[in-house]
Amino acid sequence: MRWIPFVLAAAVVPVFLGPGQLTVYVLLGLSAMAVVGLSLLMGYAGQVSLGQASFTAIGAYTAGLLAVHDVPPLLGLVVAPVAAALAAVVVGVPILRLRGHQLAFATLALQLILLSVLGDADWAGGAIGLQGLPYLSVFGFELNEDLHYAYLVLLGVVLTAVVASSLVRSRAGRGLRALATAPVAAEASGVPVGAYRLLVFAVSAAFAGLAGGIYAFFVGYLAPGSFPVLLSIEYVVMAVVGGLGSIAGAILGATLITLLVQALTSLATQPGMPGYAPGVLSYAVYAVLLIVIVLFVPRGVVPTLSRRFRRETSPGRPAPVDPAPARARPGAGR
Repeated sequence: MRWIPFVLAAAVVPVFLGPGQLTVYVLLGLSAMAVVGLSLLMGYAGQVSLGQASFTAIGAYTAGLLAVHDVPPLLGLVVAPVAAALAAVVVGVPILRLRGHQLAFATLALQLILLSVLGDADWAGGAIGLQGLPYLSVFGFELNEDLHYAYLVLLGVVLTAVVASSLVRSRAGRGLRALATAPVAAEASGVPVGAYRLLVFAVSAAFAGLAGGIYAFFVGYLAPGSFPVLLSIEYVVMAVVGGLGSIAGAILGATLITLLVQALTSLATQPGMPGYAPGVLSYAVYAVLLIVIVLFVPRGVVPTLSRRFRRETSPGRPAPVDPAPARARPGAGR
């Protein structure tokens, strides 16, 4: 119930936005969908992934390839998260045995390999990419305006938030909370650590795949350059800034960073700025943001504000323990 006012406010906003602003709104929502899953993965399973955008690409290319082969676009959108989740299961079995920086580099390598394959594959359009993708149509209604996709993305964000919240509150979620705080003790208590980590990895990939499927029909064009490594880094920054393990934090982090990216892009494309300015500014600002967050609000913005609010509204009482983990613990336990 507490989400309803925010959802209603988000539903009203697109009506007052112009074409360019609606595009930012859609991209913001797509990022939020991918980051909700990544926040669960890093916050509960303690796995640091630098390849979340690879699952966005898998979902986008799955939907795009099905569409160009005359499969109904709606069916392609449904298959997109399934394909991303299956890919996560296949690659997750070996790579989730890694820990810390080894896992981070493995997921980064996964994205680099995927981009290389897509760039050389004729069936995927190669470096030119897939062009002329149709608009998404739902039961005969064609989504051919940015406003339509704004509401579709809002529906996707609500869906991912509901699924993530249900997962956290389920029996598996209780095991994940135990895994996040004390992985060795959780394993000793009979929690299937490997299975739960693989589950969260697959769910996280499915969220990113759904975002990729919507992106394919919204843009109408796909190329390997649409999913750079920088996009995966953006997702990590969004999750850390908002607060790992927090659904609201993931959405807030996606909002803040997306707006920041737009501001940096506008600044870097001013007359007189060198061509490499957008990339340099992005990496520099992300590095500064991560340092500031780790030093001053290591739990992230939303968990920190929530904890402070509870402390101020309940004077004299000890602050309740936050069920969400404070931060990822990629090096803990096996």
